[in-house]
Amino acid sequence: GLIGLAAAKKAVAEQANRMSFMRLRAEQGLPAIPSSSIHLVFAGNPGTGKTTVARIFGRLLKQIGYLKSGHVVEVGVPDIIGKWVGETPQKVQAKVDEALDGVLFIDEAYGLMGHTTHTGNSYGAEAITTLLKLMEDNRDRLVVIAAGYPKKMDEFLAYNPGLKSRFTEIVTFADYTPAEMAEIYMKYMREGHYT
Repeated sequence: GLIGLAAAKKAVAEQANRMSFMRLRAEQGLPAIPSSSIHLVFAGNPGTGKTTVARIFGRLLKQIGYLKSGHVVEVGVPDIIGKWVGETPQKVQAKVDEALDGVLFIDEAYGLMGHTTHTGNSYGAEAITTLLKLMEDNRDRLVVIAAGYPKKMDEFLAYNPGLKSRFTEIVTFADYTPAEMAEIYMKYMREGHYT
């Protein structure tokens, strides 16, 4: 039902089909294929539908039986970065626990690269390390989507070698064309019963 987003829709559908295939294999007693977890990067400018697609994707993964709940927990960098030593892992753990059986959506995830204390400790690096471990430990119960500007997300993936191995697919959200923007506007007008 979303206007535009052809590449994003295709990528998300392919991921859902792959997970559905894995579930069918498991139901028939066939061995699991390695790397069957889903963690994605949604790269696109603000307002291109990343959060909306993440919510739909969560519901879709519940529908096919990959996730029990499919709910989406949306977090920003301040939600998982602590103010004192030792707080960051606790905050990351709390958000992952909240997202279990669903999707953890980290908006502007590249912001984790810049959080350094006056002593040189990097709370951002600590958050990433904790997140990577929890992604692995909960691979069957958690989908993580890291979102943000395309160029910044490339920098984010290069920041820690573990990120590239966990986030195996980058879904690109193109800007809407003027025609798509007009179509979205007209859709809102119809839904609001404007003449």
